[in-house]
Amino acid sequence: MNYPIEIRSGVELPSVREEITLRTTDGLTLVGELSLPAGRAPKATLVTLHPLPTHGGFMDSHILKKAANRLPELADIAVLRFNTRGTASPRGTSEGAFGEGVTEQHDVAAAVAFAKERGLPNIWLVGWSFGTELALKYGIFHEVVGAILLSPPLHRATDVEVARWGGSKKRLVILVPEFDDYLQPAEAAERFASVAHAELIGVDGAKHLWVGENATKRVLNEIVRAVQPDRYPLPESWQPEVL
Repeated sequence: MNYPIEIRSGVELPSVREEITLRTTDGLTLVGELSLPAGRAPKATLVTLHPLPTHGGFMDSHILKKAANRLPELADIAVLRFNTRGTASPRGTSEGAFGEGVTEQHDVAAAVAFAKERGLPNIWLVGWSFGTELALKYGIFHEVVGAILLSPPLHRATDVEVARWGGSKKRLVILVPEFDDYLQPAEAAERFASVAHAELIGVDGAKHLWVGENATKRVLNEIVRAVQPDRYPLPESWQPEVL
């Protein structure tokens, strides 16, 4: 293999991968995966919440999978991905049925509890689309540093639920694509006005699904800037350490 390797779509960098199961308080078993830095402890943790499962969202949705493929090695970040209730992926199918964002509160709780039980540090929620609704509605009640929202539609999270973050010290970072199908930057600024400390980032040229390597790199860099700023910006290529 020739080094250095250009970091592009299909690149999977070294990490320790562990198939995990989560147990919810309402009695379901959810399937997932934990990706850890190889040979060293993580400095921060992402608990990821995938897009709408009834429209193709699952733990392998591309931004989340690429986060797991790159961030443990490049930024010492642990990445926990899982299928919410009733959702299937190559890893398997989580028990239960889609709960319209209501019963999924137990799924969020189970994932955060797992991260805490494992002693993972500096836990953040990263939600994408439907996952942002779960983060906004339920993340405020958990011991997390904050939440990073990718393409929030604000279909299920109410104004009252958003405003709760305004009375909290938890951080809120919001990435809104210029050409989002549901919520664009100007409207997002109005909808999140109740959270004075929120960091709202409008991303020029981007769309809801963050298609393309440039969009992926922007999202992953913004995540790293929030949770592991000393590793920002991410490199464009990777070369293994020479021992």
